[in-house]
Amino acid sequence: MTERGREALSRDASTLAIGPSSVHWDGNALVFQIDEVTFPLPSRIRGQVRLIPHALVQHTAMLDSAGMHRWQPVAPSAHVDVQLDSPGLRWSGDGYWDSNSGDEPMENTIRHWHWSRAKVQNDTAVIYDVTERNGGEKTLATRFGRSGRISEFEAPAHVKLPASGWRIARATRSEDGAASIVRTMEDTPFYARSVISSRLFEESTTSMHESLDLDRFRSRIVQLMLPFRMPRRRR
Repeated sequence: MTERGREALSRDASTLAIGPSSVHWDGNALVFQIDEVTFPLPSRIRGQVRLIPHALVQHTAMLDSAGMHRWQPVAPSAHVDVQLDSPGLRWSGDGYWDSNSGDEPMENTIRHWHWSRAKVQNDTAVIYDVTERNGGEKTLATRFGRSGRISEFEAPAHVKLPASGWRIARATRSEDGAASIVRTMEDTPFYARSVISSRLFEESTTSMHESLDLDRFRSRIVQLMLPFRMPRRRR
């Protein structure tokens, strides 16, 4: 992720370009053209990612009681093809496309959340547990059919997971009250992305999971660290 100036941005109804990289909707797939340099150890990452939705859904959920922040699962289930020339990498599999938007900085309203997405039979189950800065708590538990059908379900028991290496608290939901970390994929001072195992809809599931700590994010030391993780370029 590279932060760039306003002059590096261009967009129209179907394309968003930031610097040398872009994303384009071709009517069937969301196509990412990536041409970047990694940081802090520089190396080239160049190639294409195609996300082909199984269905596009019209669904918006409020993440906070004041309605300041919204979540939109654009394609809860999709097929993804990754073809990178540098480094040489090919991968195809299941994917997901969502969007978050808000009317103020997220850290002003939300303290932290735990999110997970699991495949259950041919469907997708997404769970959000949100803690607001005013002390309120909100849980969203939504099941999406492959054709786009949407239904709410009662979130199962709350389960604590081991903290990340940066001591980010992690938690999820599981019907048998048990869950475990399969692999931590990203571990930062304010965010952890993991693969977890749990039980949903009477079956064992593997989920993509994330925990976000916005108290950590808004701290002065983390704000000073961000440019070393996400470089800033004028163009």
